[in-house]
Order: sequence, then structure tokens, then C-alpha cells
Amino acid sequence: MDDLIRQDGVKIAFEHLRGKGPTLVFLPGYMSDMKGTKAVALEAWARRKGQAMLRLDYSGCGASGGRFEEGTLDMWRNDVVLTIELVVRGPVVLVGSSMGGWLMLLVARALGSDVKGLVGIAAAPDFTDWGYTSEEKGRLERYGRIDQPSDYGEPMPTYAAFWQSGKANRQLTGEIPITCPVRLLHGQRDTDVPWDISVQLADKLRSDDVQVIFVKNGDHRLSREQDIALLIATVEQLLENL
Repeated sequence: MDDLIRQDGVKIAFEHLRGKGPTLVFLPGYMSDMKGTKAVALEAWARRKGQAMLRLDYSGCGASGGRFEEGTLDMWRNDVVLTIELVVRGPVVLVGSSMGGWLMLLVARALGSDVKGLVGIAAAPDFTDWGYTSEEKGRLERYGRIDQPSDYGEPMPTYAAFWQSGKANRQLTGEIPITCPVRLLHGQRDTDVPWDISVQLADKLRSDDVQVIFVKNGDHRLSREQDIALLIATVEQLLENL
């Protein structure tokens, strides 16, 4: 594992696998890190194929420094962009899981033509809009934090700074000026991110090369053996087409 130091002194941890380009960049979900099942499996495939890949932890997450409660979409987008600019040479393909699927849109808009493709896994753009009840939004405004039950362990906290950044970075309100090929995987038994979000996202993207792939019995994580195989096949085909 390597790391770089942001201008404010915060350490950003990353793993960079050298190989042929374009470099795959995996973007984890909310409160996740680069050691997740999908990220590790994709890197194992990339290693076998000689494909370059970058995994990283956003500030306040995993092995990186900083405080999670201070994290925002803007900050984490900048963490990704900085790491790519300092570590990667040449074009990239972004692979974003859940919130990472929101971040991949922000990163793609920041990097422009250097991004040659996107792969979303239960991509969750704008979840600060549709993922909270009116009562929860009210409590966030009043108290600066709420905790939601989670199927994956401890309750999931949301802090005011992140929620405000979500409001400022909504993507589904108009055309998204991304023209590279995009593949969106989504489980239709996803209880965290409605599969219709991928349909909305596909509609808003300017690119004509967009495919939405549904897994009828797939959950939010899409981490089963067959789900991982689908992810790898999707990434491999996208790279071949490039």
C-alpha cells in the first residue's frame, strides 16, 4: 500500500497495479474502502490480465487519514482526481459502486476526455434527495447528523456537510455532459438504491453508448460469485471495445 499527502497534510492511501491502459479506477461506496469484495476481485482479474488498476480510500475512510464526518462529495472527488493525476499516466476507466457511482460522474466531469468509460454498480447519484424522508432531512438540518439502520452492521451516519454537498452536486436534474461509453449494473432486489435510478441515469447521460444491465435476483452489493463474474465480463468487454 502506498499513500500521498494532500496539501492540508491528510494522507490518502492507495494501491496502484501497473499494467496496460486504460487504468481501471475503483471508487468504493459510502463508508466503504478499497478492500471490498468487488474491488479486490477486480484487481485480481486485472493482475492476471496485465491491466493497470488503481484502488484508493477517500479521506476519513479505510487506511486514509482525516475524519469521516468532515467528508463531502467535493472533497472525495478531489481525493480521486488528485490521486489519478499524481499516480496514473494516460486514460482511465472509472468503476463506481453505489455512492462511488455518483462520484464517478463528478470525477468524469472533472477529468473530461481522460475518462474513456464508466461502469456503475448500483450507482446512487443524488441519494441525498431520494434516500431520506422529510423527517430525516429535518433532523439533519436541526442536529447536523442522523443515523439510519443498516443491513450491513452498525447504523449508517449521515453528517450535515455531506448532505449539503449532495444537494449541491445533484446530477439527475438535467443532461449529464458525459459522452464516453457507460455500463450500469443493478440488482432488482436492491433495497438501498432503487433500480429505477440506473434508468434515470441512463436517460440523463449525453452518451449514446449506454447499457443498463439488470440482475433480477441481485441485491445492492452484487458481490456474489455470479455478480462478480458479470462485473468482470462487463469491464472486459468495455475495454475490448475501447
